[in-house]
Amino acid sequence: MKAFWHPVQMRHAPQFFLQRGMVKPHFEIPARAEALLAACCELGLEIVAPPPAEGAALLGVHPADYLDFLRDGPAQWAGMDWQGPEMVPNVHPSPEMLESGARIPDAVIGRLGWYTADTASPVGPGTWPAAEAAAAAALAAADEAAAGRHAYALARPPGHHAYAARAGGHCYLNNAALAAERLLRHGAARVAVLDLDSHHGNGTQGIFWRRDDVLTVSVHGDPNRYYPWYVGHAGERGAGVGAGWNLNLPLEQGSGDGPWLAAIAAGVAAVRRAGVDALVVSLGFDASADEPLNFLAVSADGFAQAGAAVGGLGLPTALVQEGGYNLDVIGRLLVRFLGALG
Repeated sequence: MKAFWHPVQMRHAPQFFLQRGMVKPHFEIPARAEALLAACCELGLEIVAPPPAEGAALLGVHPADYLDFLRDGPAQWAGMDWQGPEMVPNVHPSPEMLESGARIPDAVIGRLGWYTADTASPVGPGTWPAAEAAAAAALAAADEAAAGRHAYALARPPGHHAYAARAGGHCYLNNAALAAERLLRHGAARVAVLDLDSHHGNGTQGIFWRRDDVLTVSVHGDPNRYYPWYVGHAGERGAGVGAGWNLNLPLEQGSGDGPWLAAIAAGVAAVRRAGVDALVVSLGFDASADEPLNFLAVSADGFAQAGAAVGGLGLPTALVQEGGYNLDVIGRLLVRFLGALG
């Protein structure tokens, strides 16, 4: 199996985020990639630098104005007085503003609030090149899957919280959505995205909400008590022609292996019923009991069983890295999951 990765992804190094009113060191740090790369070497994967992401591929998911903002925003931010070292919003357009005709302002502070969902996704000078390279890794993994093979994209920064035109939850470009689109362009009639991160894949859900060519399935912590808070409930099934093509399987805090694996089995069954041609897995390790933001309390054995369940589908699969922030365990969990995938 090939693992796609480019060293430029280390350039994204966010410094902090706000958690419960406190300034905390950011969890999504370059050392995550080092731990995952070591695991790839242990597995004997062929580590390959992906070709650059084509603009047309990025535009297949994200609008040009949003891509321009991620690329050009840091230089505009640096030109202000009294700015911090990275872009963090202090205002967002509320639903009331949007209903009464809110527009994207010219000032970079206003644009920052427009294009971000929270304060957890600082944008710095290294964010765009790293996010673009992570997207390239996901596209290359999809190319492998289109050829009938499994592949792993060491996508850092992650992507499943990113909407078409809004960053959030440490995510900027939606790597899983880009991989799904790539598979469709290769000729797949339908694709599934199975999200195993402990947080709901809200960005992926939003991108495919009104479509019936991509089934989105997410196994995650109950959003009544866990990020992203507002979406991820079981009753959210899609809209228009996409009705029935979104499946959320939220779990209570501390569920552990049994309920988590049962939810994954239900998700795998939904993928099988959909008759898709290829699979994208949003592979997060933050469901682990050893995570700093532990919510689901899953064991290493649980991740191995999840890998076997996904492999049992027999579908060519692009595995796209999402969360997982305990540097001491994420490499081991990758080894267990991929080792059982088959």
